Amino acid sequence: MSYEKVLQANNLIIGTKQTLKALDDGIVSEVLIAKDAEYRVIYKVEALAKEKQVPLVYVDSMKRLGKAADIEVGAATVALRK
Repeated sequence: MSYEKVLQANNLIIGTKQTLKALDDGIVSEVLIAKDAEYRVIYKVEALAKEKQVPLVYVDSMKRLGKAADIEVGAATVALRK
């Protein structure tokens, strides 16, 4: 189901750095995190999303998350813009 949200969304924020910036800016409605991403890559996103009370959704695969976001590589995080 979460992959479908990404496929249908037309205003995505892709990648850890961009997601962190968007969370700081308060423009994120939901964050998707790949379970197979390295912890050192995603822990700041998890912490900031919890602090900002933005829902976190975990998906199984970076590769599938990247494909759903229409990029050629895997994605550790994808955020949905408000």
